[in-house]
Amino acid sequence: MASMLLNSMRSCPFLFSNNKKTLARPGVKNIVLVEGVRTPFLLSGTAGLLNKTAISKDAVDYIIYGTVIQEVKTSNVAREAALGAGFSDKIPAHTVTMACISSNQAMTSAVGLIAAGQCDAVVAGGVEFMSDVPIRHSRKMRKTMLSLNKAKTLGQRLSLIGSIRMAHLSPELPAVAEFSTAETMGHSADRLAAAFGVSRVEQDEFALRSHSLAKKAQDAGLLEDIISFKVPGRDIVSKDNGIRPSSMEQMAKLKPAFVKPHGTVTAANSSFLTDGASAVLIMSEEKALAMGYKPKAYLRYRTHLCWSLFGNAEKSVLRLVCGQIMANLKAMDSDWFAQTYMGRKSKVGVPPMEKFNLWGGSLSLGHPFGATGCRLVTTVAHRLKKEGGQYGLVAACAAGGQGHAMVIEAYPQ
Repeated sequence: MASMLLNSMRSCPFLFSNNKKTLARPGVKNIVLVEGVRTPFLLSGTAGLLNKTAISKDAVDYIIYGTVIQEVKTSNVAREAALGAGFSDKIPAHTVTMACISSNQAMTSAVGLIAAGQCDAVVAGGVEFMSDVPIRHSRKMRKTMLSLNKAKTLGQRLSLIGSIRMAHLSPELPAVAEFSTAETMGHSADRLAAAFGVSRVEQDEFALRSHSLAKKAQDAGLLEDIISFKVPGRDIVSKDNGIRPSSMEQMAKLKPAFVKPHGTVTAANSSFLTDGASAVLIMSEEKALAMGYKPKAYLRYRTHLCWSLFGNAEKSVLRLVCGQIMANLKAMDSDWFAQTYMGRKSKVGVPPMEKFNLWGGSLSLGHPFGATGCRLVTTVAHRLKKEGGQYGLVAACAAGGQGHAMVIEAYPQ
């Protein structure tokens, strides 16, 4: 999937402003988003590209990909994807993992390489394939198998084989809980929702808004970063398949998914496990224009954050669960929170909802962990062009109490 995306490259929420003052700074290299593509985001277990830039293989200096649940056979998926897409083996590639902001970090690394003058063109992206995650043998079984490999005599082998019990055969699934807290994102979101007084109704309303806006954007052809591709053994897939507007009445029938029986996080107001891949071509403005490209946007300020609040409850993924998003909005509207945790005298204030995720978000579009960041940035660039805006803000948080934010500036039309 990632390989096909690279091949096609080769041949928070968004806050918008119409302020026309540029953020360009004297002596600082302008770095631009030339193009962004992604596969349709698909419900895990269901059905995941075509030339978009026609860039020469030799014009790319570096390739960086993000992923979360890594396949052992392709631990450096960036390298394998690059070679599979036909890029030269002389182009270096590395893989980053930073939970749900993995492709955000891939883009940040790309910007850093270009800003430092080491590269002119970098492909950054991410991939996640939740339909086929690595499932390991139990620790007992792994230990026995390694011992069998070292056994020198038939007697030693038979003795080890004879020691295998039913408990050895129990598989070990990838963890969905924080290693440091042993808490799932759903549990964290439920605790945050309770702490900030976010009701089940508020969460369901936000989820319904996300699905409705995503469906409207999909029907209007606004999700133009998607490129169709053929799933092996299946049909050609050309659109996200997790967008499913429902009704408040239907959503209210679902039971709590994590904290039972009184929790407020359900399958309806949470994102679904998702397959998908994304890629962006990032270049210095000078190089892009020299090659005849019309950039989509400037990539301006970006930052990574770490924090520790509410016993690590904030480690939930910002784009995954309504309770988390609504709690963040209430925190932004709280003087107490601003004074206690942000060192501010007064609240930040709630972003205007008429500018917030108007084409849907990961609740409805899906959230392939390692790929969402590029989708966010590309969507911002497209929205700025469509709506005539000047600035957009991408914000996301990730497991481990980390976060990423980036300001996007529209490229002059």
